[in-house]
Amino acid sequence: MEFEFVRLSAVSVEQILAHMSDARLVAHMPLLEGMHWDRSVAEGFVAAKEAAWVRDGLGVWAILQQGRYVGWGGFQREGANWDYALVLRPEAFGLGLRITRQALAWARAEGRMESVTFLLPPTRRHLGALARIGAVAEDEVSYLGARFLKFRLRL
Repeated sequence: MEFEFVRLSAVSVEQILAHMSDARLVAHMPLLEGMHWDRSVAEGFVAAKEAAWVRDGLGVWAILQQGRYVGWGGFQREGANWDYALVLRPEAFGLGLRITRQALAWARAEGRMESVTFLLPPTRRHLGALARIGAVAEDEVSYLGARFLKFRLRL
């Protein structure tokens, strides 16, 4: 496999903090607007993501390429849906489709999900990759006060 998926707690909090503090992410992540990341916030973020593994038996991973942290992503339970999240470091933005294809292959082999949802902010203009993997626009939703476009992919 090209990418290694490991628990988020396997990478240093400093790497997560540097990643999530990068101003270039705010343009694509409305939930980051006005948020100040410090070590305590980063530790709480990792703890919350690890708690999902305990609660749901699945959660997000740290994503490594040749041992280097390129971002985090994976499958999170959101009500009745399994939502796929992917947040890459800016220098890894071009890897999204390759990482997503590998994660979806894992999900198909794992067999617990019938479908996966994707929530993208309306600022994302390039949505062709979702069409290429077979995801279909489903709705527009509000999540924690922010607007998102919701897509679904049947596995």
